[in-house]
Amino acid sequence: MTPFGRRVRELRQRRGLTLAEMAEGLGVTPAYLSALEHGKRGRPTFTLIQGTIHLLGVIWDEADELVRLADLSHPRVTVDTAGLDAEATLLANRLAREIGELDVDDLRRLAAILDEAIARRDIG
Repeated sequence: MTPFGRRVRELRQRRGLTLAEMAEGLGVTPAYLSALEHGKRGRPTFTLIQGTIHLLGVIWDEADELVRLADLSHPRVTVDTAGLDAEATLLANRLAREIGELDVDDLRRLAAILDEAIARRDIG
């Protein structure tokens, strides 16, 4: 499941919409919407994101969050380390190999480390 798919599913269910009802409102098939929610489809289009925001009635921060999550929801990621330090290539390959074995707490800790590194970079 992608971050966008998980959030859309939560919002859809909270609003009492079935998968079929939401799919009809977006002009897509229920199979496509299900695949999107479960991360079996790529990043949604801008039009689909905006339709989702409108259909779910989200505004401001929630709408911004959906746009951000959509951008971070490509289920097949390619990491280009050409021209970077060998450590970057090593890390990218290790992560690709091991990510399926990490539990949610490990993933959250790794994301926190990345957030800290970005914050340090943005301050300096």
